[in-house]
Amino acid sequence: MKVLVVVASKHNATAEIGDVIVEELRAAGLQAKRVAPAEVRSFDGIDAVVLGSAVYMTQWMESMRDLVARQGDALRRLPVWVFSCGLAGVATTGQVQDPARASGLVRQIDPIDSTTFRGRLDATALGLRERSVTRLSSAPEGDYREWDKIRAWGRGIAANLREHLTPSGEGSLLTR
Repeated sequence: MKVLVVVASKHNATAEIGDVIVEELRAAGLQAKRVAPAEVRSFDGIDAVVLGSAVYMTQWMESMRDLVARQGDALRRLPVWVFSCGLAGVATTGQVQDPARASGLVRQIDPIDSTTFRGRLDATALGLRERSVTRLSSAPEGDYREWDKIRAWGRGIAANLREHLTPSGEGSLLTR
């Protein structure tokens, strides 16, 4: 069973989350690969998809928004899981908020599951404009990613696929 993990990441924090999800899928015996949205030409031969994007100013990155616009019909025919990665809300509540402007895009895909993970902010890796924006938004510096939660989510995807899909890629998830 082939799973494509498509991740839009600017400073590699979200890409690293995608890599951990790929590790969990492979550990469960699935074929998994991480790619950037611009690398996707079609989903032919793919049995399931995980989409993940860093969140900036409450929305997914442009490359992921473009992928959904280009491949929305194909994505709606596949079992899809979605994750967002950001820091909005962490400074005040300790919890990351769902990205408000990404929610409409996520609904278009109709994923089996979607979640938001805490991200990482390393001010030394940012440009002047990005540092200014993070200061204005009170984004907390540090690595807040919860690796156990991320790994568990990846294992949940694998378990769901193994339970509901046959090796030929046909099953109840595909006919949702």
